[in-house]
Amino acid sequence: MRKIHVIGIGAGDPDQLTLQAVKALKSTDVFFILDKGEEKDDLVRLRRDLLDAHCGDGGGGSDGGNGAYRVVEVRDPARDRKAGGADYSPAVAEWRSRRADIYERLIGDELGDDESGAFLVWGDPALYDSTLGILEEILDRGAVTFSYDVVPGISSVSSLAARHRTGLNRVGRPVQITTGRRLADGGFPEGVDDVVVMLDAQQVFREYQEGHAGGRLYIYWGAYLGTPDEILVSGPLDEAAPRIEALRAEARERKGWIMDTYLLRRNLD
Repeated sequence: MRKIHVIGIGAGDPDQLTLQAVKALKSTDVFFILDKGEEKDDLVRLRRDLLDAHCGDGGGGSDGGNGAYRVVEVRDPARDRKAGGADYSPAVAEWRSRRADIYERLIGDELGDDESGAFLVWGDPALYDSTLGILEEILDRGAVTFSYDVVPGISSVSSLAARHRTGLNRVGRPVQITTGRRLADGGFPEGVDDVVVMLDAQQVFREYQEGHAGGRLYIYWGAYLGTPDEILVSGPLDEAAPRIEALRAEARERKGWIMDTYLLRRNLD
């Protein structure tokens, strides 16, 4: 039976791969890579650099590392990122189904019955990633059969905390991981003083500058974590937010895209 590895590859640094991830890479016959367009060519390059670093020219293979691997690139379907409110969930579901169509075709057409394929997932497959849900949708359709396993990775959240040399929570206190959209809709969570925010294209942290002067809220922010373009900023939110906004705008203009994550922390003193 065909086998699929879903491999968490960390936030971008090839050194962040676990030994388990390297073993899975070396046992893979075909790597499936989604091309997100010309602006994000460096995301494809980072994946290829990772394969070069850990698999070399000899590649992987279901024989345990002696055969050559193949890389299959396909264009990632565009998603309606303007959809909001009641339209948001249907838009995401429609996009995931189109991705499932592509994954189904790749698994059916590119893998032999006894071969293994792999999807390389940024960070950790269990945190704000659609791959596992898409594979389950494909299996439910019944057109192709395969088994799959999941290799955890170092998420951008873990990388952010490490780069800022801080913990995600404090003694006896909870931490919540959410999205910029949820933070904008629901506000700062009740009873939570440490909030990690991902996927925040709207820079919702700016809404918390007013009324939190004097350092009541601190921010630990990072962009392009684990890559040569990494940017880090930390400090009281009212002081750090303008700098983050300027750095973020410059980086996005220069590269055409940005991936950032931040921790908002309420001062308990």
